[in-house]
Amino acid sequence: METKETQVEETPKKSNKRFIIVLAILVIAGGAFGITKYIHGQHHEETDDAQIEANISPVIPRISGYITEVHVVDNQRVKKGDTLLVLDNRDELIKVEEAKAALAAAKSGLAVSEAAAAAAKEGINSTQANVAIVDAQIEAAKVTLWRANQDFERYANLIKDHSITQQQYEQAQAAKQSAERQLQVLQSQRNQASSQTNTVSSQTRTTINQVPVQQATIQQREADLANAELELSYTVVTAATDGILSKTNIQVGQFVQAGQALFNLVLDEAPWVIANYKETQLTKMKIGQKVMVTVDAYPDHEFEAKLTSFSPATGARFALLPPDNASGNFVKVVQRLPVKVEFVDAKDERIKSLRPGMNVNVDVHLD
Repeated sequence: METKETQVEETPKKSNKRFIIVLAILVIAGGAFGITKYIHGQHHEETDDAQIEANISPVIPRISGYITEVHVVDNQRVKKGDTLLVLDNRDELIKVEEAKAALAAAKSGLAVSEAAAAAAKEGINSTQANVAIVDAQIEAAKVTLWRANQDFERYANLIKDHSITQQQYEQAQAAKQSAERQLQVLQSQRNQASSQTNTVSSQTRTTINQVPVQQATIQQREADLANAELELSYTVVTAATDGILSKTNIQVGQFVQAGQALFNLVLDEAPWVIANYKETQLTKMKIGQKVMVTVDAYPDHEFEAKLTSFSPATGARFALLPPDNASGNFVKVVQRLPVKVEFVDAKDERIKSLRPGMNVNVDVHLD
């Protein structure tokens, strides 16, 4: 009986001892874990509210029209300048032909104006020459009139003493009157020639002024042609840069509007990470700090990166309806600030395979 009682007493003692040992191990392990996490927290800031980002360019036609050809499929990789789709270009071709015809007409009009201007210049030169001829004739007539006056005065003195005959006197008088009438005629012709010269000069200036107008018209028609050709080029929609297409939900015969986003092109550039950190985590974070990124797609690999910039405002401030706490019903909520993180090794093939929107874990080294 004594042996059994001794064994019963020893069994609870052993159980208590084991419980104390297990409890001590748990306390030590928990303390070690807590201390480790505390020390880690003093030198790191982590968040899982982060995603891969990349430049995405929408494919937008510049003119409206019906799709006649589609040259791409979903998720296709394209190069800069590759044709994505083609729009019906018949209207644009007609506009180009109309612009060419208008330009040809303007050039023809310029040629006519230049020829008219040259002819007008010749006409004014001719009228000026006529005026010069009449001026010379007037000078000659003035000399003739002076001589006739001199002869008439001399004959008038001679007739008084009957040194000449009456016939000679009348001849001298007739010569004087004839010279006077000739001078009057020439002066009248000179006035007419001057008036004609002024008229021709006015017409010439008008004709010459038409040349710059026609030249300006040609420039306008050239601009119209260039614009028509540009509109024609817009019927072929090409890739703006290298990248990968999203789902191309377009069909032949579909009508698209100018400015309508048809699908997207993810640019073939190095992606980056946008991590949304709580404002309480930003105290020790600085630009240039080392960052380790873990992507859910590669859980066993850490990507080295660096902190490059902070957003100028919280994410909520950029929302379509930003919060407004002016009503007085204010509840303080910890805000998150987007932080940009860029990968260090951009040549890593795994980085090139990352896609925008992928979830990642971000660990910023504060030291």
